[in-house]
Amino acid sequence: MAANLFRAFRRAVGHSFLIAGLVVNLGLIPDMPVFSVAYSASLAVPPPVDLGAATPFAVLAGTTVTNTGASVVSPDLGVSPGTAVTGFAPTGSGTVVGTIHAGDPVAAQAQADLTTAYNDLVGRTSTAFVPGDIGGQTITPGVYRSVAASLAITGTLTLDGQGDPNAIFIFQMSSTFITAASAQMTLTNGAQACNVFFQVGSSVTLGANSTVRGNMLIFTSATVSAGVKVFGRVLAQHGAVTMDTNEIVSTTCLPGTLTISTPVSRSLGTGSPGTTIASTLGNVTVDDLRSPGLANWTATVSSTAFTAPGVPAIPASAVTYTPGAEVSHSGDGTFTAAAAGTLNSGGRSAYTHTGGNGSNQLVWNPTLSVLVPRTATATTYTGTVTHSVA
Repeated sequence: MAANLFRAFRRAVGHSFLIAGLVVNLGLIPDMPVFSVAYSASLAVPPPVDLGAATPFAVLAGTTVTNTGASVVSPDLGVSPGTAVTGFAPTGSGTVVGTIHAGDPVAAQAQADLTTAYNDLVGRTSTAFVPGDIGGQTITPGVYRSVAASLAITGTLTLDGQGDPNAIFIFQMSSTFITAASAQMTLTNGAQACNVFFQVGSSVTLGANSTVRGNMLIFTSATVSAGVKVFGRVLAQHGAVTMDTNEIVSTTCLPGTLTISTPVSRSLGTGSPGTTIASTLGNVTVDDLRSPGLANWTATVSSTAFTAPGVPAIPASAVTYTPGAEVSHSGDGTFTAAAAGTLNSGGRSAYTHTGGNGSNQLVWNPTLSVLVPRTATATTYTGTVTHSVA
C-alpha cells in the first residue's frame, strides 16, 4: 500500500492564499511492492542466529540416529562423526524427504557450524529469567535463561511475536530440556518457529505426543518419544538422536514486510500569490520487517499537477520537497536523506537505507514548499503527492 497525499489550495478575500485539507488516502500502487503491517519501534529484537551448513538438517546427531515406526524427517538427516543411521527406508519404515548424510563432509560441516551457533547462543546475554517450567506462560521476544538447571514445558507455552515476523526467542539452560506428555507450543502475532532457539546444555527428552516449535541446539543427545511433532530442528552435537513415529520438519522464515505510512491530515497555512508557502507535512515512517539480509530500501516521492475546475493547473515543478533530518530511527545501517528538489510525476528519492542487517525503522518530517503563481485564481486546487518505498 502507498500513501497518497491530497492538498487543497484556496485563495481567500484579499488575495491571501490558503492551503488546507491535507488528506491521506491509502491506495494500491500495482508496481510498488509495499504492504501494510503493525509495528512497534520500541521492540528490542535479539540478532538472528546463523545455523550455517546445519540449516538444511531437520535432524543431526553426533554418533547415531535410531528410528522406530513411520517417522518423517524433512528435509535432511545427518550424523557426524558417527555413521550409523537405522530405521529408515529402504530397510526401515521411516522416511527422509531430503538426503541422508552419514559421516560425509556435508554432515561434518553441518556439525562444525552447529557448534558455532551453539556457542553463539551460550554467549548471548539474557534479558530475563524464566522458571524451570514455562508451561502455561505467554512469552514475548528476548533471551531467557532458566533459573533452574533444566527447562520444562508442561501444558501449553505461547510465544507472542508482537507483530514482528523477525522476532527472536532464545531459551538457555545448562542441563536438560524436557516436555511433558502432550505439551504444546503455540505461536501468535507473527512469531515463527524458525526464530525460536533452545540452547540445551546436556540432553533433550520430548514427552509422548508433545509438539515443539523451534530449533533445539543440543550439547549431547535427544530422545524423541512416540507421536512427537517438531516444527523446527533437533540438532545434537556429540550424542545420539532416538526417534519413535515422529514428524520432524524444519521451518523456513517467511519474509517480513516493507511499508510506508503518512499523516492523516495537515494544513499547510496561508500565503499570497507570488509568494512561497512552506510547511512540514508530518511524520513519514518506513518500517522494514523483512528477513535479515534484505535491509536496503529507497523511499521515493512524486506529485501530480495541482488542478481546479476551469483554471490553469499549478505544475508539480512548482512544488519543492525537502526530506530534512530524520526524526528517529532504529536498526543499524546508514539512513541518507536526498537533496531537496522539485517534484514530478516520475518520482524522486526522499530517503535511502543501505547496509545493516534485519529490521529497521526511519521517521522523517518533510517540508513541502509551493511557489504560488501570480496568476492563481481564487479557487481550490487539488493535487496528489505519493510516498512509496521499495
